[in-house]
Amino acid sequence: MKLHWSPRSPFVRKVMLFAHETGLVDRLTCVRTVVAMKAPNAALLPDNPLNKIPTLVLDDGSALYDSGVICEYLDTLHDRPKLFPIEGRARWIALRRQALANGFLDFLLLWRYERERTVPSQPLLDAFSAKYRATLAALERDAPELVRAPFGIGHIAIGCSLSYLDFRFGDLGWRDGHSGIAAWHAAFAERPSAKATQAVED
Repeated sequence: MKLHWSPRSPFVRKVMLFAHETGLVDRLTCVRTVVAMKAPNAALLPDNPLNKIPTLVLDDGSALYDSGVICEYLDTLHDRPKLFPIEGRARWIALRRQALANGFLDFLLLWRYERERTVPSQPLLDAFSAKYRATLAALERDAPELVRAPFGIGHIAIGCSLSYLDFRFGDLGWRDGHSGIAAWHAAFAERPSAKATQAVED
């Protein structure tokens, strides 16, 4: 399977970390793919008309996107404990955690672009800051249950979103006042899958 990939993308990292956890990483052929809002990648568009990564091209030539869809597909290909709970309350909690982390990353990417503009919009910066504080507060409340719950897709998504703060928003000091989720993330970062997939500039 071919994965349109970048070592900087937190959504790609989510898929790669998932593949390491499930023993599937050797089945992926990673193809460095550059995407930009102002410059669609002509080589990617046939596989993903949205010009986004990750995009997984299956052996039959069909493609899957986005990261959540790819991860759930990968979860059907291994015989280890499933990282997507199959049913019941545990499934909805895991999917909610993934949705929160994905949404967190979505606005962090937009926030970064806005902060780098020559004349950023102050109302937008204020809105992003409010969402950032609210999201960290929600994660802090959830930290005790994250520790107790079996490791799964929600943990992977949340871990990748917090690691992205370290990668692109080191000035924010997100751990201040959030000792519970900071301790959880420290343990997450020690997993072999997390160490193998750390974001890097290339």
